[in-house]
Amino acid sequence: MSEYILEIKNLKKYFPVKDSKTAFVKAVDGVSLNIAKGEVLGLVGESGCGKSTLVNTVLNLTKPTEGEVIFDGKNMYALSKKEMRETRKNIQIVFQDPFWSLDPRMLVKDIIGEPLSVQTKLNSIEILEKVEELLDMVGLPKEGAYKYPHEFSGGQRQRIAIARAHSLMPKLVVLDEPTSSIDVISQAQILSLIDELKDKFNLTYIVISHDLSVVSYMSDKIAVMYLGKLVEYGETDLIFNNPKHPYTEALFAAIPDINTESIEEIKTLEGNIPSSINPPTGCRFHTRCPYVKDVCKEEEPELKNLEDGRLIACHFQ
Repeated sequence: MSEYILEIKNLKKYFPVKDSKTAFVKAVDGVSLNIAKGEVLGLVGESGCGKSTLVNTVLNLTKPTEGEVIFDGKNMYALSKKEMRETRKNIQIVFQDPFWSLDPRMLVKDIIGEPLSVQTKLNSIEILEKVEELLDMVGLPKEGAYKYPHEFSGGQRQRIAIARAHSLMPKLVVLDEPTSSIDVISQAQILSLIDELKDKFNLTYIVISHDLSVVSYMSDKIAVMYLGKLVEYGETDLIFNNPKHPYTEALFAAIPDINTESIEEIKTLEGNIPSSINPPTGCRFHTRCPYVKDVCKEEEPELKNLEDGRLIACHFQ
């Protein structure tokens, strides 16, 4: 049995451009990485880098153009509808905004209980008992089962979404910007809750976030994406303390810390992400890289192993 719960092999997802037979948006373009059981992977990069498309393709919510995804020893793209339904029990997602991801017309007991009614043979009384257990697990009162989402704060709604995602005790949970739509105090509480659940149930998480402090707090490893490509991957502490790829370096340099005294001290990444329909030749980051050389414009760097265990796609590392 593999030590990895998830193996992504040369995954590509191209979207055809409207009114064109030859142009494609190369949203994910040859990504390979593995996630060990019980591990938390942080997925970072600017908007448009391919993070969400990668996860949607991994979860088989959209069909890949090329590549393989092995989840818990099974090829996700070779499963029958029945097998896929069984697999779905073990993969759940917590969406970015709990206000929109929770049906405002449904009581909380029905929102959390829906996966249980679809995927299990529990009767209505057993489902309600389970819902109350889940509410207690995420720090909400049991009587909350008979309320509607709008009766809760943003942080409480996110707890409801987390309870729903964990109702079937999945093996993999995707957290899509789990703290972006809630206040700072609630953010800290939600992160602590997720951490607690991970340790209690030995869960595996993928965390998608623009907030690098969230990724730093939660993740064991980080995958940095740029324009559909993986540019750096490795242990969180290693990458945060000593980023090697110029893009990773630029992302982290833009984070203010306790010693930052003015906005002028924060380094910003110059320029915009090029078009994923017609990406630059060579290294895709070369149009924005402060260290660019001629080879960067002509040859695409291979993803290679460094001595410290990280993977990096750069000619000069």
